[in-house]
Amino acid sequence: MKGLAPLFLGIFGTFAFSWVGLTLIPNWQIGHLNPQSDEEGTDIYPQPQSGLVQRGARVYAANGCVYCHSQQVRAAYAADDIERNWGSRRSAPHDYIFDHQVFLGKMRMGQDLANIGARAPAEESPSPAGGASPVAARAAPQGAAVSSPPPPGGSPSRTSSPAGSPSPSPASPAPKAPASPASPSPAPQGAAVSPGAVASAKAASPPPSTVGSPAAPQGTAAASSPSSPSPAPWPVQTAGLPPMYSTAWHHVHLYSPRSINIDSNMPAYRFLYEKRRIAGERSDEALELTGSDAAPEGWEIVPSYDAKCLVAYLMSLNQSHPLKGVGAAAPAAGASPAASPSPAPAGQPPK
Repeated sequence: MKGLAPLFLGIFGTFAFSWVGLTLIPNWQIGHLNPQSDEEGTDIYPQPQSGLVQRGARVYAANGCVYCHSQQVRAAYAADDIERNWGSRRSAPHDYIFDHQVFLGKMRMGQDLANIGARAPAEESPSPAGGASPVAARAAPQGAAVSSPPPPGGSPSRTSSPAGSPSPSPASPAPKAPASPASPSPAPQGAAVSPGAVASAKAASPPPSTVGSPAAPQGTAAASSPSSPSPAPWPVQTAGLPPMYSTAWHHVHLYSPRSINIDSNMPAYRFLYEKRRIAGERSDEALELTGSDAAPEGWEIVPSYDAKCLVAYLMSLNQSHPLKGVGAAAPAAGASPAASPSPAPAGQPPK
């Protein structure tokens, strides 16, 4: 009996010491964190999520997604998560302030999802006149075709050309026709070549290849595809599938993972979708399926409310916002300092 008191005291002390070290001290260190904001109080990160996203988090947990996917980008000295382009910086406590249940995960049978929302293709805003977007109007002169070769030095983007760079005149000739010496476009000061030589060099240089995106047919006007005036920063699915990491792509991936990646071991969540007859016009939310997964004639497959919530939750996962005290990964050798690293592995969809 004399040895029972020290035994119980030792057991109680062990549990008390573990509770203090694992619960009390971390809560004292990071439990008082508030969202980060700039001096004007406008750039606030993170922000509370909507009820749709919160319900999607519960659907995410109920279907066991946390067992195969993590939501933490480890530091460069501990792992190669940043080298895999799963994020531009390591995860920090600030990223999880408004998470009622943090899904850090402990296994990665699929890739990390901490920045899956940042991989979605950017949507172009339509022009007020209803025609081509302003980005497409700036990317190519009027009457030019998509098959016109881009300027040398890389593919065009929304931020690649500075505001002060000279833009081609709408009346300038097409790149295939040699420019006359009396061209109305003045040559830059100090240029040693004529405008005709510059136009010939542009026409001779091949356009950069885009991974996974088919080449546009020659003669297609720029206004015919205002949503994609420049090559997408992420790989684009071909063969009738929606753009990778878009909302429609997530629905297809949840419904039929093997249609995205034939080697995927992810289970299909078809019970989150409804197969119904088409009444009138086809629904805008109907899945874009191909092959044996496509619905029969007169039928369509639409997402349920839980499926919409789950996709909304996945699209909200974004830890790419810079944080004070957490440095971003240095760019690779030879890469442009202004170019941000791609958060998605090229051609590697999640399993």
